[in-house]
Order: sequence, then structure tokens, then C-alpha cells
Amino acid sequence: MSGEADVLVHVEGRSGRLVLNRPKALNALSHPMVRRIAEALTAWRDDPAVECVVISGAGERGLCAGGDIRAIHEDARTGGTASADFWRDEYRLNALIARYPKPYVALMDGIVMGGGVGISAHGDVRVVTERSRVAMPETGIGFVPDVGGTYLLSLAPGELGTHLALTGAPVGAADALLCGLADHFVPSGRLGALVADLARTPVHEAVAAHAGLAPAGELASHREWIDDCYAADTVEEIVARLLRSGVPAAKEAAVTLTAKSPTALKVTLAALRRARHLGPLERVLEQEYRVSCAALASPDLVEGIRAQVIDKDRSPRWSPADLADVRDEEVARHFAPLGPGRELAL
Repeated sequence: MSGEADVLVHVEGRSGRLVLNRPKALNALSHPMVRRIAEALTAWRDDPAVECVVISGAGERGLCAGGDIRAIHEDARTGGTASADFWRDEYRLNALIARYPKPYVALMDGIVMGGGVGISAHGDVRVVTERSRVAMPETGIGFVPDVGGTYLLSLAPGELGTHLALTGAPVGAADALLCGLADHFVPSGRLGALVADLARTPVHEAVAAHAGLAPAGELASHREWIDDCYAADTVEEIVARLLRSGVPAAKEAAVTLTAKSPTALKVTLAALRRARHLGPLERVLEQEYRVSCAALASPDLVEGIRAQVIDKDRSPRWSPADLADVRDEEVARHFAPLGPGRELAL
């Protein structure tokens, strides 16, 4: 094997293998990891010996829990530029994966959150297992779904994507398949055999030999209230509809929303609705880059990471604390042009 210790890179038969190798940190992505993955994909793109790419995570807990948010917290707290530089390369990697000319197989076993979704769900062969927990939980730390998450969730049936983006709720295999975040279910015990077959047989044959029916999910039975409540034009009205619906799960969703950053909720809803009309992934990533950079200047990002990750008191003090106090101008600020030379420009 070659490459940096936190990404293992090698060729196994006909497949190029990428293994995220920070199991103690749930394979959280650092900037060097993003660069290493991009370098490998670029090298393999024109290598006839590599017919497909397979990405997985070391350890038993998951593919990737997202970006290194402790580093983002420190950067936001001190007014640095490291996060913006990281996101620039990360979002470019997301676009590279989405347009990759060879089969890109993502093994979405275990926890797949935030940046983990970005390096997997844009691939064309996305495999989930009975252990998969897929989520974009950004609103809980005062942030907004990124890495193309607003693009993916805007394409989910009905308002399922709005529900997942605002609540940050994780989904299992069947619901990931329903929402268009995955393509195939393979039992976790067969992943080793799948990887071995990918090294010697065409991707579609290897996957077909191991794929099966996912255990039943939950979202399909909740479509009626989700589609009705989340179709509202504002977060305030969404919460009101959830509370009025009389459905226990809808009330639980309302309670969940009241714990999230009010600013992040409003920006997330606006980002999703805009994403539906922006066109290809690249345009949405450009919008997300603006939103992410703007969030660095928001007190909620620093406070959210502090409460959830640094101090772990789970009691963020959002500013403002109420949805009604989030001004339209503050939401609009997140979508404003960054200026010459600062845009993502894919």
C-alpha cells in the first residue's frame, strides 16, 4: 500500500481501492485526505489497468462521519481561511466523483454523515448495508447541508429531502434507497466477498451476485404528513403544520426542529428550494460554497460545535434563539456573491 496513513491507496486486480484510515475519528475527512483522494482519482482516470474505484472506511463503525469539525470550530473562532480552503477542494472532489468516467463504488456501511455523504452518494454505485446510518446533520451545529447534500436531498421524492435536511435525521438502508442516496443493499457480512469480486469481475456482475432486499424502512409510511407539512413556504409554518397534524412522529419532528439553529434552518430551507432550480450539481456546489463561507461568520457555527463536540453539554445558545427573530436579510447574506477570485467556479 502507498499514500498517507489516513488514506490507504492501492490497486487490487481491476479495482483502485481507497480506504479512509482514521477509524478512531470515525474516518473524519481532513484537508490532506481530500487532496489524496483527488490525486488518486485523477491518476486512475486515464489508467487502463484500473476499471473501477472502490471506497470504504477502516474499522467497524462507518465509512465517514464527515469533516473535521473541531478544526472548523477553531478556524471559525479565530476568523481564519482554512475552512474555506478545505471546502473549495472538498466540493471540487464531490464534483469529480459525480462526473467520474469509471464506475465509482462506495461502500456506505455504518455511519455515513456530512462529508461522508459527499464522497459516496455522488458515485454511481452506492452500496448500503443493514448497519448504514446516512445523514446530513448540519443544522444541529448551526451549519447548512453541503458537499452537494442540498442537491441530493432536493431530488428526493416529495418533501422527504426537506425533512432530512432540516431535522438531520439519519436513515437506514431502505430509506436511503428510497431517497436516492443509495442504489443497492448488500448485507455487511458480504462486503468482503463483494470487494474481492470487484477486483476480478465487472462491477454490475459483482454487485448483482451480492445485492439483496433491504430490511423495511420507515419513511414510506410517513410520506403523507411529511409531504404536507414540509411543503410550507417557511420554517415557522412547517413547525406549525407538524404540531397540528396529530401524528406523533410529526410532533417529534417539530420538537427536533426547535432544538436546531433557527438561522441554519431558514438558510437550509432556502438552499433546498433554490437547488431545485439551479440545474446541475456544479451550480448547487457553487451555491453551497457561498453559504458555507457565510456560515463561518455566523455565531451559531462556533456555538453549535462547542455544544455538540467541544464541551458536549448539548445546550447550544443560538443567536437569535427564535425563528421569528431571524431576519430575511441574514438569510439572504448566505447567498450573496463572494467577490472576484473567491467563488468556487466549477
